[in-house]
Amino acid sequence: MLKKGSKLYSILTGSCPRCQKESMYLDNNLLHLSKILKMNDHCSHCGLKYQIEPSFFYGAMYVSYGLNVAIGIAAFVVAFVLFNASIGTAFVTIVLSIIVLYPLVMRLSRSIYINMFVSYEEGL
Repeated sequence: MLKKGSKLYSILTGSCPRCQKESMYLDNNLLHLSKILKMNDHCSHCGLKYQIEPSFFYGAMYVSYGLNVAIGIAAFVVAFVLFNASIGTAFVTIVLSIIVLYPLVMRLSRSIYINMFVSYEEGL
């Protein structure tokens, strides 16, 4: 399921979607918030330019929105349904979940978005 050559591998590892041999990001640590979206200009193995066109990753905002909605729904279900929390507590849980997972969502949304347009090429 998570083997090289699959879109899921590239998305979860943040690797180049074409060759999957190097990370797209300069710093792989999600806790370095000031460097979270700093990317290499291109892949050193296959030469893929990550910023395909100017403002390419603005489209990743739509993916980020969808991921945040999914996180919010999951947090609500866990808090309200499983733990029988009040609506106020469930709301706080949603907000905290989105804030804590922000770095992960930002990286995942960019990885998902670029993988919509670039496919893996075997042998690179």
